[in-house]
Amino acid sequence: MKRIAIAERAHWRARAEEAGFAFHTIDGARYWDERAYYAFTLAQIENDIEDPTAQIHAMALDLVDEVVGSEELMDKLAIPRDFRDWVANSWKQGHGHLYGRIDLAYDGRGPARLYEFNYDTPTSLYEASFFQWQWLEEQKAAGLLPAHADQFNAIHEALVERFGFLSGHLPPPLCFAAMSTSVEDRGTVDYLRDCAAQAGLHGQAIALEEIGISADGRFTTLDDTVIGSLFKLYPLEDLMAEEFGKALPASGLQLLEPAWKAVLSNKGILPLLWQRHQGHPNLLEAHFDTGAALPKGWVRKPLFSREGANIALHLADGSWQESEGPYTGPAILQAAHPLPNFDGNYPLIGSWVVGDAACGIGIREDDSRITKDSARFVPHAIIDDVPPPVSAGNGRIYV
Repeated sequence: MKRIAIAERAHWRARAEEAGFAFHTIDGARYWDERAYYAFTLAQIENDIEDPTAQIHAMALDLVDEVVGSEELMDKLAIPRDFRDWVANSWKQGHGHLYGRIDLAYDGRGPARLYEFNYDTPTSLYEASFFQWQWLEEQKAAGLLPAHADQFNAIHEALVERFGFLSGHLPPPLCFAAMSTSVEDRGTVDYLRDCAAQAGLHGQAIALEEIGISADGRFTTLDDTVIGSLFKLYPLEDLMAEEFGKALPASGLQLLEPAWKAVLSNKGILPLLWQRHQGHPNLLEAHFDTGAALPKGWVRKPLFSREGANIALHLADGSWQESEGPYTGPAILQAAHPLPNFDGNYPLIGSWVVGDAACGIGIREDDSRITKDSARFVPHAIIDDVPPPVSAGNGRIYV
């Protein structure tokens, strides 16, 4: 794994605008940053990222069945009592899931280590799926990357295929919703809606704040159409805490991501995994926070924190770093395992799972060891010394 400087495309901003990638720059700062890329070997991708991602995902799903059958574990994960049957029934009825992102620390030498799951509202999807692939193709055409360069990126095809599967399992009509005030969320939802349409599953776009509730407790569109299924890019824990969220369990609405993702979308899943798979090479020691520190350094994370907010990092050498944010409440402690440092750049690998398959990565890079919402997205490539012997059939997936 190497970080390699490369000339950026002179027209990349225009290409982003043409492609609908409106959030390539946020508050005047680069979000998309192609002045460098991370190079991997095929063996690193297959053995150190893809295979562990699939294994971690399977271990997490195994835990869901245990958690939804246990009031004690529901308590540990701070799932509100009024929603527990709804969450459990969603799992027992087999409500389908679409995607998730597993965040990994990896330096190219040792095993990748699980930082956390983003299994409810993962973003950085469009840029990982589409725009970094476009970057790869154009940099190869310009001669700045070798002709045999590839990418771990079958995300788009996997999404279309998964929507095709889900089309027979989602009660109609389907709506896609995000807050109208978030350009990034709306961009992600628009992309997913397009993927669904490519699979023949058509849904209406709606702002989350435009959704209403009928007199009999059904969620509706602006023209009072009852919504059957809702893809919502909005945290489950926030929905459950809001006034209109009280209607969810009895509403008949099926969510995507499904309600059972509440089990996997908070940090409490990390100590539960460690308890059941202690010593696993891809896991970090983790415990529910009781006030006792880990001797070799630790990271404190609230159960429901997002985007690197309210993280406290204390290393064994006595150095520490904390981030601000709005999250409070119960937390976990995870053994400190700092991100690798590439000349002051700290990359976090987001490994994408669509359905139950590991299918690609995106890399977000920060100037600090805590990856915040201001982190940059940096593309990647697979570059072996010898071109791979077999070419990919669809031109989109690494070989």
